[in-house]
Amino acid sequence: MTRSKPSYQCGLDAAVDVVGGKWKPLILWALHDLGTLRFGELRRSVTGVSEKMLIQQLRELEADRIVHREVYREVPPRVEYSLTDLGRELNAALGPLGDWGTTYMAQIIANKTQDDVA
Repeated sequence: MTRSKPSYQCGLDAAVDVVGGKWKPLILWALHDLGTLRFGELRRSVTGVSEKMLIQQLRELEADRIVHREVYREVPPRVEYSLTDLGRELNAALGPLGDWGTTYMAQIIANKTQDDVA
């Protein structure tokens, strides 16, 4: 399957294309914190993600060369996921965003709760 060549307006546009969505940053964070993980371990680490969504997000991250998938030809088969060098760099770039979220989490929750009431 060939993917069309994307057109980006800036670097942030390209970065958001790679990590867009709810689950990709959480997958990256889990692989950063816990290291190489098997599929089941990764699924347990990313609370709330469905098996189907995790598979889809991992395939996209693998296609973008952010995550490496290693298949061991054993019985039963074993598959492990880890960050590539590019994935480690991306995760480091997400660190400050996570720090910002931690600092302002209570305010963000209050704002979202206020919006729900209004």
